[in-house]
Amino acid sequence: MTFAAVTELFTSRFAENPTLFRAPGRINLMGEHTDYNGGFVMPSAIDKYFLFAMAPNGTNQFHFTALDLNESISFSSDQLKPGHHWSNYLMGVVDGFIRREKKIYGANVVFTSNIPANAGLSSSAALCSGLGFALNDIFECGLATLDLALIAQESEHRFAGAKVGIMDMYASLFSKEGSIMLLDCQSNTHRYLPFKNDGLELLLIDTKVKHTLASSAYNNRRQACEKGVEIIRQKHQHVRSLRDVSVSMLKDSKVKIEEEVFQRCLYVVQEMQRTQQAVDCLRTNDSISLGQLMYQTHWGLSKMYEVSCDESDWLVTFAQENGITGARQIGGGFGGCVLCLLYNDLKKTFIEKVKSKYVAHFKKEPDFYSVKLTDGVSRASGD
Repeated sequence: MTFAAVTELFTSRFAENPTLFRAPGRINLMGEHTDYNGGFVMPSAIDKYFLFAMAPNGTNQFHFTALDLNESISFSSDQLKPGHHWSNYLMGVVDGFIRREKKIYGANVVFTSNIPANAGLSSSAALCSGLGFALNDIFECGLATLDLALIAQESEHRFAGAKVGIMDMYASLFSKEGSIMLLDCQSNTHRYLPFKNDGLELLLIDTKVKHTLASSAYNNRRQACEKGVEIIRQKHQHVRSLRDVSVSMLKDSKVKIEEEVFQRCLYVVQEMQRTQQAVDCLRTNDSISLGQLMYQTHWGLSKMYEVSCDESDWLVTFAQENGITGARQIGGGFGGCVLCLLYNDLKKTFIEKVKSKYVAHFKKEPDFYSVKLTDGVSRASGD
């Protein structure tokens, strides 16, 4: 669906011209499940995105049409409530503006997306970030970009029941084309690191195993980390999150921590170390070491944090066996996409091999997406 098509549908439905917005999904090169533990992450927006056509309507009614779902829904600003429908994410964003005492009124919105749903590419964060950016723009609320990221995060917490960190929405809003962001999730500050591909590509392989971030399994991982911090704090009172914990500190308290909680915390502490190492890899253009860190992250996610699945493990193993520079599951886990770092002269043959072997093994065909690193949410004038 192009901007021209979205605009045409909007105009035919509401008899006026809309303002257009683009809101991208994201990948995360390194730093998985570290954001809600106060750590560093390395995300970037990608060229998969939501397209919004929007105009104020002078009432307190919001009218949304999701073209991909062929669904429309309306609600007023005094009818906002948590739930499990896609509209609850949008209600949460509107609620965030109201709680900040910003004057927003009703709007007519048509949107579509080419972000694969439930693939670990943060489609919900892009949806919330895009709507927040658009409301801030058309109603001239004057909120800072960080405020928009916090509103999007609060929407997922309060209205969708997913206790996600800030990385996804921050990346959707702040990313810079051709760069990987190093985001400090304790201070909510960032800097950009150039991604010099030199023949390398970023390839996503969709396992076709759909995950649900609002599931108890995701929130349980966060609770395990918080439980570990509580125990460690008994001996190290300065500790506020796993960001403040070293491997030696964690091992020092191991006798008091149940094994499952210990493994969860150890993965996060080690992943924070890997993320710092990955920064040096980007600075020195050391793709080989970066790829090895990606593999280490995946097996930590699989064996210690236990958020992988058979399909993701198979793909990462297959990538290692076929000389791919790096590969790992990305996103919240329990399915979604595997991110591969590979040289473009290997891509065609690798895809053909994966298709053949994966279908034979799992009786389903994965999807493949070559992605580029893009700017964050913005107004748009067309394709």
